Amino acid sequence: MNAFLQPADFVRESLELHLFFGRILKEHSIFLESGFVSKDSNLAKQADMFKNQFTQFMKEVLPLANGVLSEEVVKSGELITDKTMRSEQISQEFSGILIDTSITNEESNIAYGYKANAAILESQVFALNQKGITLASSLAEFKKTVYDGMVQCKLFTWSFPLLVDHIRREALFYIKSLQRLQRRQVLDLATDAMEQEMFWNRQMKEHAWFIEHLLDPTEFSLIKTSQGFAQQFAKIEQIALPQGKQGLRSLTSESIKATKGIRDFKVTGTDLILACKIKSLILPLLADHTIREANHYLRILKRSQHELQLKSQ
Repeated sequence: MNAFLQPADFVRESLELHLFFGRILKEHSIFLESGFVSKDSNLAKQADMFKNQFTQFMKEVLPLANGVLSEEVVKSGELITDKTMRSEQISQEFSGILIDTSITNEESNIAYGYKANAAILESQVFALNQKGITLASSLAEFKKTVYDGMVQCKLFTWSFPLLVDHIRREALFYIKSLQRLQRRQVLDLATDAMEQEMFWNRQMKEHAWFIEHLLDPTEFSLIKTSQGFAQQFAKIEQIALPQGKQGLRSLTSESIKATKGIRDFKVTGTDLILACKIKSLILPLLADHTIREANHYLRILKRSQHELQLKSQ
């Protein structure tokens, strides 16, 4: 049976999760909005509404999070990167969708440590978690509506059906993680680490697919590299399934290697997109978004690897 989180850990883990996934879901709304055609302006307005709701949500999270987060998370590159602000600015210019960059500016100065009084914050964070669950559930349902319309040939959008399913999966993962926190449940190394790795390896594989198909057909070298990463993550998935929990250590080692590789590829690609040296349909903010997801996953992998090493001693 899982142990229960202490109040300080409950507060910290909840706020760290919101700062990562709250931004991710806000950006999902932007990507969806940018993909709708003029006929579906009502759907674009709904996506913009979700963007605004998550923007406001992030503004509620930030004052509570300052001085509470772990150094590991703040320095991981999962909250923002050195490219996030510029990616937001250019993506706003390209799409015409307003993006509140004050959140990025505030996050660039966020402090880490354990200075806050968890007893005071605990009830506020519990309420914030419930709000996050409600918001993410509404957005997940909207994504399902869009996905169903696309696969039933009732709706056209410039987003791939797999992309819509992919981002819905992330919303559901966020909800599940918040529900665990609301139960004060500590992550179980064997079960939860395997679930995290299977989830994020699939997401990384699909990132490689999206990059491949959003690049201009003339970008032969980048397309070939993307295909290679997709094959690498697919191979890890095939190895992991029969091994199960017993193969977690070797799986984690392989996942770290692959994720570092694709993260570095995304960093280079984002720099080239920002410098207008790649021909593609990739919004700069989408490119930066995928870097942050890889950084988030790398932090989880390194923590799992460390805990496995301690357990074996």
